[in-house]
Amino acid sequence: MSGRQKTRILIVDDEIMNTELLKAYLEDTYEVIIALNGQQALENVAVNKPDIILLDVMMPDMNGYQVCEKLKLDPSTQFIPVIMVTALSGRNDWINGIEAGADEFLTKPVNKLELLTRINSLLRIKNLHEDLLAEKNKLDLQNRIRSVLTQIIPTLLRTLPPEQKGIVIHQMIDMVVNAILENTSPENNLAGYETVGDLCCQIINQLGANFEVDVSGDTKNCTIKGNCCPWGKEEARSNPILCTISRGIFSRVANMKGDDVEVDVLETMGNGDDCCLFEINRLD
Repeated sequence: MSGRQKTRILIVDDEIMNTELLKAYLEDTYEVIIALNGQQALENVAVNKPDIILLDVMMPDMNGYQVCEKLKLDPSTQFIPVIMVTALSGRNDWINGIEAGADEFLTKPVNKLELLTRINSLLRIKNLHEDLLAEKNKLDLQNRIRSVLTQIIPTLLRTLPPEQKGIVIHQMIDMVVNAILENTSPENNLAGYETVGDLCCQIINQLGANFEVDVSGDTKNCTIKGNCCPWGKEEARSNPILCTISRGIFSRVANMKGDDVEVDVLETMGNGDDCCLFEINRLD
């Protein structure tokens, strides 16, 4: 729900008495917004991005079926759950709603318990869908970055003169960190991490690694240990430059936090060790 504390519900009905009744049922639990016709509904969806829509069928100019169909044909709104609220109960009316893409139906007069039950059910489905989509996007990001770094960069570096290799590696490190930050949800704001070690682990783990921070007795230093290489153990052993990129990612993240640190490589799977160990030492 994009950082909002309350689920946002859009009620669409041209009868104010109906909107006020539904609002009274919902406003203690949800954030409620109102639209009095189909065009207002579409404008509200674009601006307020509701989590669920209660949509009346019988409205002037643009009925609920038409509004629902427009929403379901738009990729940016097609997964917002729509509950058709109608006084109609004929079989054809329900078929029309299904064809328009409605997710649920309620018959007027609306029963409060039934309304809340339908909303909760659809919100659970919506949240599961969003979780699956986020996981898919994460895997897509991992695959894109790994493809570039494990297949393209080693070949490219072999053809470059020594003075240009450092520039390319630095650019790749920036690319990895920026790509991860751009795909990080507001709820997982990386700026909120207290220590540079935690932030380093958060970045590298989004590439499929499994790194943890071990803070020593000296709070200026910490060790980052990983039992799962972000690049794949065999790839890292074939291309040791990938371990250099891991070290560079940690240095880049430390600079983001404003910390003056030195990153030492103690062990790497790419060098045949059982795990990866990086030591971060604060210089200030």
